[in-house]
Amino acid sequence: MKADRDEAPQPIWAPVPVTEILILVGIVLAGVGVFARSGQMIAGGLLVVGAASTELAIREHFAGYRSHSAMIAGVAAAVVATAGGFGLSALGVSVPVWAVLGVAAVVFAGAFTALRRAFRERTGGLSFRV
Repeated sequence: MKADRDEAPQPIWAPVPVTEILILVGIVLAGVGVFARSGQMIAGGLLVVGAASTELAIREHFAGYRSHSAMIAGVAAAVVATAGGFGLSALGVSVPVWAVLGVAAVVFAGAFTALRRAFRERTGGLSFRV
C-alpha cells in the first residue's frame, strides 16, 4: 500500500525544516572534511546526518507512515555495541569482539520484532508501506 505524501507526520517545529537543514549541514560538513582530510569533520558530519535521519525515521515509523524497523533496530544495536564495547574497555574489562557483536545481534532482533509489531498496530496490520 502506498502512503500519501499528505499523511507524512509533521515535526513539532513545522513549518521550519530543521531536520532537512541538519541533514544538509551534516553533508556539507562531511564533504568539507573529505577535502580538508579531517577525520573529525567527516565523523561529525556523518553523526549529524545520522541523528537527523534517525529522528525522521522514528517520527515516520511511529506515525505509521513508513516502516523503518530495520534502520531503527540497527541504530539501537550500534549504540549498544559502541557504548558497551567502549564503556567496558574504559573500565578495564576485556570483551571479545564476538561477544559485543552477539549482544548487538540480540538487541537488533528484539528491537526489530518490537518495532515491526508497533508499526503493524499503528497501521491496522500492515507490515510495511511504500
